[in-house]
Amino acid sequence: MDDHISEAVGRPDLIRLDDGLVCLRFETMKVVSALAAVRHLLDTGAVRRGDTLIDSSSGIYAYALALACHRHGMRCHIVGSTTVDHTLRTQLDVLGAHLEQMPPSSDLKLDQSRRVARVQEILRAHPDYHWMRQYHDDIHYLGYEAVAEQIHDQTGGGPLTLVGGVGSGASTGALAHYLDKRSVDVRLVGVQPYGSVTFGSEHVADPEIIIAGIGSSIPFGNVRHDLYDTLHWLAFDGALAGSVDLLRRHAVFAGLSTGAAYLAARWERREEPGRTALFIAADTGHRYVDTVFARHGEASRIEDLAPRQVRGTDELALPWSRMDWNGSSAPVEAVLGQGRHDPTPAAGLDVPQRSS
Repeated sequence: MDDHISEAVGRPDLIRLDDGLVCLRFETMKVVSALAAVRHLLDTGAVRRGDTLIDSSSGIYAYALALACHRHGMRCHIVGSTTVDHTLRTQLDVLGAHLEQMPPSSDLKLDQSRRVARVQEILRAHPDYHWMRQYHDDIHYLGYEAVAEQIHDQTGGGPLTLVGGVGSGASTGALAHYLDKRSVDVRLVGVQPYGSVTFGSEHVADPEIIIAGIGSSIPFGNVRHDLYDTLHWLAFDGALAGSVDLLRRHAVFAGLSTGAAYLAARWERREEPGRTALFIAADTGHRYVDTVFARHGEASRIEDLAPRQVRGTDELALPWSRMDWNGSSAPVEAVLGQGRHDPTPAAGLDVPQRSS
């Protein structure tokens, strides 16, 4: 029996959709990393019960950190994106978290930069607050070790292609790292939106939307570029088609980033049928009812979609591109410290290099 709802919310399910295609389904994935990070900070004496934890969030991490603070008797201060919706604002308020929401902006880079600048301003006024640095402190890898063990045990430890939205880098990077420690033959496939600096697609704009949570307009210290074997860039229309097909075909109701990962995983499974393709479903589809699922009549047949294979990021083009990354280093624009608002990364766990 769980002692707190956060433990249940963060526990994933493994669902076999087809032969060789598996869904790792979370209700709210970032609860896993937030819980373990806060517990580690408490256990090491970096913070104490009653202290205030602060971070910037576009939504999901805000909820995760609020739950972790509720679980461990901490105060929570969130500088939130303009995208934080009414439902989440209400939940945060009832949970006792303090939310400062940025004014409306159509510029993702401006929104992220404003949030980082505001966090730094708050820290100057309240030096006793602890900045969680979800994008830069690798303590957020910790919670995924148990998930990697679950994957290993339930998939039999055979060759695995792990597919997921990159985002802060913690989930995909940590799972690949911990599976590798268990001697699993794992290939890591990252999914990105167009317009993200993380893997060099900032020069290609998606006219519909940048898929929230899996890309970034500023460098993230937790992204370990050397871990990734392959990258897929997907536009909104492809992700919508994937989300709708996943619900229609397999009854899995999940978010837009999951639809993109599902398309990429199906393709990778087709390319290497001897490997199990496992994709990450980071959250449910409730936030996307109006923007995605209400438009199900517009969704393309996924059988009609295929990626364009590219050799470099200068060849990227809508609506779907695939590239062999082969553990390359980060693009200059994605290196922490190059940006005007980049914070100094926290002294975290010093996650070792992936073995070869």
